[in-house]
Amino acid sequence: MTEQDIQKLIDRVAETRDLFTFDQFIRHWASKSPDRAAIDSDDLQLTYAELEQATARVASALLAMGLKKGDRIAWFGKNSGTYFTLFFGAARAGIVMTPVGWRLAEPEAAFIIDNAEAKVLFLGDGFEACKDTLGQRPGLIACLSSAEARELIAQAPRSDFTPSETHDAVLQLYTSGTTGNPKGAVLSNDNLFGLRKAAFDNPQPYNLWGEDEAVLVAMPCAHIGGTGLGIMALAAGLPGVVLAEFDPPKVFDAVMNKGVTRFFIVPAALQMLLNHPDCAKTDFSNLKYILYGAAPIPLELLRQCIAMFGAGFIQAYGMTETTGTICMLPPEDHSVEGNQRMRSAGKPLPGVEIEVRGADGTVLPVGEIGEICTRSSNNMLGYWKLPDATASTMKDGWVATGDVGYLDEDGYVYIYDRAKDMIISGGENVYPAEVESGIYGHPDVLEVAVIGVPDEKWGEAVKAVCVPKPGHTIDADSVIGWARERLAGFKVPKTIDVIEALPRNASGKILRRELRAPYWAGYDRQVN
Repeated sequence: MTEQDIQKLIDRVAETRDLFTFDQFIRHWASKSPDRAAIDSDDLQLTYAELEQATARVASALLAMGLKKGDRIAWFGKNSGTYFTLFFGAARAGIVMTPVGWRLAEPEAAFIIDNAEAKVLFLGDGFEACKDTLGQRPGLIACLSSAEARELIAQAPRSDFTPSETHDAVLQLYTSGTTGNPKGAVLSNDNLFGLRKAAFDNPQPYNLWGEDEAVLVAMPCAHIGGTGLGIMALAAGLPGVVLAEFDPPKVFDAVMNKGVTRFFIVPAALQMLLNHPDCAKTDFSNLKYILYGAAPIPLELLRQCIAMFGAGFIQAYGMTETTGTICMLPPEDHSVEGNQRMRSAGKPLPGVEIEVRGADGTVLPVGEIGEICTRSSNNMLGYWKLPDATASTMKDGWVATGDVGYLDEDGYVYIYDRAKDMIISGGENVYPAEVESGIYGHPDVLEVAVIGVPDEKWGEAVKAVCVPKPGHTIDADSVIGWARERLAGFKVPKTIDVIEALPRNASGKILRRELRAPYWAGYDRQVN
């Protein structure tokens, strides 16, 4: 791409340089590109002019229900145009959307709805039966199905409202912790849009969007990798093509027939695309970039993907607490021959600072391993109503990621391990304490420790290491079945090991690294 081409792309969105709220972006694109598609999904299709009207009606309707800035609403369902319209409308008025993972077991979903103190619950298509259960949570004043929500979007009277400001919270995403209960990371307008200004000062082709582009939203909306893609499309004034869930044939159709030029995906899902029989029949010539995250891309998988898709590959590293991506490994650092930089998570985005710190908090020199810490406008406001947890993660504007790694002399970030024991399986975050809580109580299990082990398909798989009660024998299928009744499917252990006693240190803490070591032998790092 020439400098002239890059300048044309910059000029296209130059007027959005100082926009930092949903209300500002929606008004801008409704004025500049009223007839361009904004949302394209099975349940709802809106142009930018229609999106402005629809989201204004959502904001007005929520305020008419008695909600005010700072109140929470929740969504339990799959991705949909209805979800994004509700989210964008609520955000315009400073009402906070809390999407709840549809794969969660009902008690897990209920915890999040209650913890967020949601006033209104919206149920996605196919989840209407939850009205009699989740819809009866004590804090709710209303529970609406998707059909009822779409009626509200189409018919609710529009009234004046005060738009949210840059520092106002608009999104609350739940991320689990080592205590077992998920925590609500509170994100503001500025968290979601603030880094765009720094990107204007250091433009890169892969961060600029042409008039003919569209982005695919295929990852779950309860994750920043799902909802965040819808926000990216809005900021660029381009269509967001929304899939209810990741489904290879629908991905292929979106690329061929809906103008999709880029999407975010986890490596395990990329493998599924490649292995699907329709993949080789699909024309990927419109595809420009594939963003991937949650794990580095294996070299052989990259080779196959480049041969098949012909797109530029970008690794994105971040976390919910950093509103998603804070580091990128750009296309020019990907090579079919392999290289050292492909083992990294890339370099910090413009406007992002990264430090590696020792146990005493001192900044470590290049090449030394410590905890990765970051500071930018992307850092969350904090954990919802958890001041101690917020204080332990955030200090003086810095977020401690919980990831252990180092910086090289060129500023590339290398991840070695996860300090907080989190497992990433197929792009889903799994925390051992949650799974252990789901297994405790099994009649044959005295103690249990959960670890992540290498898995060719999912990156990591969940394994439970159990100690039997005296005189009892542990049946693996029984433990897995017990867990399946209490946990989301992606958290259920794939395998069970039985040992006589768990390894512990002098203070009694389980030595998970010692449990993991045999499975990671031969790997040069403890994440896959």
